Amino acid sequence: MVDRGDARPEAPARPVRVVHEVPYRAQWESAELVREIVDGRLDASADPRWGQSGAATAEEYAWWSWRLCGVACLRMALAHWWGVNPAAMALAEECLAAGAYLRDGDGLRGLIHAPFAGYVERRWGLAARARELTPEEVSAEVVGGRLVMLSVHPSIREPYGPEPVRRGGHLVLAVGATDTALLVHNPSGFPGESQAFARVPWRSFGRFYAGRAIVLGPPGALST
Repeated sequence: MVDRGDARPEAPARPVRVVHEVPYRAQWESAELVREIVDGRLDASADPRWGQSGAATAEEYAWWSWRLCGVACLRMALAHWWGVNPAAMALAEECLAAGAYLRDGDGLRGLIHAPFAGYVERRWGLAARARELTPEEVSAEVVGGRLVMLSVHPSIREPYGPEPVRRGGHLVLAVGATDTALLVHNPSGFPGESQAFARVPWRSFGRFYAGRAIVLGPPGALST
């Protein structure tokens, strides 16, 4: 018989807390004006920093700015891994050429995940995969050192608000995870509330998340 009187109990599993120090970018050049733009109190063409986007005119910037959530996520990832900060419109034009955006009359379809992931790998040398992920898999990717672009409803900026009418339609970048929440950089988040390292409780996340994602990592970080 083995005497276990002196045996020490196993240490409890450490709580999960992983946060990647990723620079934040809004999809509008003036991050401090996002609430006014989203609420309709300020037209995006009046953004005083519109020229930094690389757009030819304020009107072109205003049209594209509502569609640049995915580009903003890519800009954050590029700043994190490569330390570069390409203009939003330069990336948007490259995505359009790569088939990640498709013109549709006066509108635009996209961001389309698979061609976008291919573009990111070819152009920027990052590992990128378009995938369907469960919330548990999203957490595992972030804990494993990757960043994850997530298709969510725009109202995720207010995770304690009413139930959204649908899931998806907007992209945020998962930059951290804990046992109780996902941490995201939200390109259309409100300053001081839901922009950088915004906390989305896991119990609320599924109300917004469409199950589609783009996993980003340094070269060689992802299997096929």
